[in-house]
Amino acid sequence: MKITDLLGKQSILLGASASGKQDAVSQLVRLMTASGNVADAQMYEQAVLAREAQSSTGVGEGIAIPHAKTAAVTAPGLAAMTVPAGVEYDSLDGAPVDLLFLIAAPAGGENAHLDLLSRLSTLLMDENFHKDLLAAQDAEAFLKVIDRAEASAFPEEKPAEETSAAYDVLAVTACPTGIAHTYMAAEALTKAAQKSGVRLKVETNGSGGVKNPLTAQDIAQAKAVIVAADKAVETARFDGKKVLFVKVADGIHRPAELLEQALRGDAAVYHAAEADKSAQFAGGPQDSALRKIYKYLMNGVSHMLPFVIGGGILIALSFLFDGAHAGTPQFGTGNPLSSFLNQVGGLAFGMMFPILAGYIAAAIADRPALMPGMVGGLLAKTGFSLSLPQELWQPSGFLGALAAGFLAGYLMLALRKAASRLPASLEGIKPVLIYPFFGILGIGALMVFVVNPPMAWLNTGMNEFLAGMSTGSKVLLGFVLGGMMSVDFGGPINKTAYVFGTAALASQQYEIMASVMAGGMVPPLAIALSTLFFKNRYTQAERQTTAGNFVMGLSFITEGAIPFAAADPLRVIPACAVGAAVAGALSMWLGCGSPAPHGGIFVAGVMTHAWGFLAALAAGSFTGMALLAVLKKPLDASEQ
Repeated sequence: MKITDLLGKQSILLGASASGKQDAVSQLVRLMTASGNVADAQMYEQAVLAREAQSSTGVGEGIAIPHAKTAAVTAPGLAAMTVPAGVEYDSLDGAPVDLLFLIAAPAGGENAHLDLLSRLSTLLMDENFHKDLLAAQDAEAFLKVIDRAEASAFPEEKPAEETSAAYDVLAVTACPTGIAHTYMAAEALTKAAQKSGVRLKVETNGSGGVKNPLTAQDIAQAKAVIVAADKAVETARFDGKKVLFVKVADGIHRPAELLEQALRGDAAVYHAAEADKSAQFAGGPQDSALRKIYKYLMNGVSHMLPFVIGGGILIALSFLFDGAHAGTPQFGTGNPLSSFLNQVGGLAFGMMFPILAGYIAAAIADRPALMPGMVGGLLAKTGFSLSLPQELWQPSGFLGALAAGFLAGYLMLALRKAASRLPASLEGIKPVLIYPFFGILGIGALMVFVVNPPMAWLNTGMNEFLAGMSTGSKVLLGFVLGGMMSVDFGGPINKTAYVFGTAALASQQYEIMASVMAGGMVPPLAIALSTLFFKNRYTQAERQTTAGNFVMGLSFITEGAIPFAAADPLRVIPACAVGAAVAGALSMWLGCGSPAPHGGIFVAGVMTHAWGFLAALAAGSFTGMALLAVLKKPLDASEQ
């Protein structure tokens, strides 16, 4: 509901004077009564003053928003008053108030006053909005200022003919998992654009697919494009536009700066290579070779994770429902239900290598590389060898699949370059004959003769090394992996530890996955405990995240800690990292194992030594909480 729908001219008083808070409230109540929204003015005024007794609604910067929800109100309403000379109002910053909005909400209705509070707070963050309201000469001009501000801050509410105007800036956000960073970056950019009056459209490339896609018309009319992504996204469509390529974290932490750069025209004009004009995936021209490799890898990982998580949890459940056969070769398949779960989960989980390799290859050389990449991943999974009988084949595993993805991608780039010399009359047979045939032939030869033998040997040696590690060495490994999960909260270091854990699952090294999961769960839990028991270290907004961080921590969503780490990295990151490392080490020391690659507390039932895992998690979380309490100093009362 728009502010101007509830604020009439008869309820606006400009250039008023007031002797104090109670006098200001009384005048506002009379204005509200004039709108016909209040049945009992005295009862309503008492409710407003009772709310003020709880805490002042003078929010600072010369603004007050008194409000009350009471049976004395017949319909939601607003009244407004300017006091050029100011009035003492016990504001949070101690300064006089010169702009007041009074909100009335009926007792039996929805929380309309909360919606209005949120809406007004958003608009009043703009210092110019405040000044324009004070400068308004009459009620009509006052309402026009509000109309303009609402139209800018809430563009989605404009009529269709107004929203058809071109966007100033477009943005694309994407992170490897497509769960948290993708949407946090989009939200930060959107808020920054609303605050500065920039017309922005953001496309998110999340785990649920592309949302709010950019159209050809959007791209043609926009001044610039921001690509905040840590995995490869479709960029050839931006050929000829000014494109700013940055990390997804930059979209979260410095959105206003990115928008300013884009509007200034600081970004270089992006030109897709002629061979890549139809490509779905590409990197930015500013990307270093290592960053491009990281993007290619993360494109494979992001597509692989759903297979790992869904399949892994099904396999774990097959063991949970087959306790009668524990310790026997039939464990996990000893009854129809467990057999079904094991077979379906195993099939999905087994797709991790071809999917990983296929989408790494596709990120490098587009769709023609997808098929040879997947074939290479399958060859890594089977360990096919010409010199050994099938029962002696040694899969090259995760490392082999990585090699297959990159080899297939660059092989396809070379093949496309070679095929570009063919006559134009053969253009139509390239994608249906030349690329598939030579792609499979090439990757098959590379995998069987070059990749599989040494990778299989390395994989086997690594598994034997992990299996033969002493208890002390395992604890150290758990300490390192747990700490890595809390260094960058979903970034490259976190993903390296997680991928190591999921790769170990394929070799049935379940203890590593448990350490990784414990380490990843600690940061949000440590912060939630800290905001619960040490409230004076946090602002009111930060304390309101307690429940959400408990849920995210228990669900193994490390990214819940990001807002706190971004606001205070020198204290939050070390505290969380130590707590996570303690949890990882204890999990390994207690012999905990997780056949499920995700799920947090909700898959504890399928873990080995589940109580030990919970104890390790609790110890790490309280360690992180204690360190936060030591490192973070109490805030002043005004800051809380």
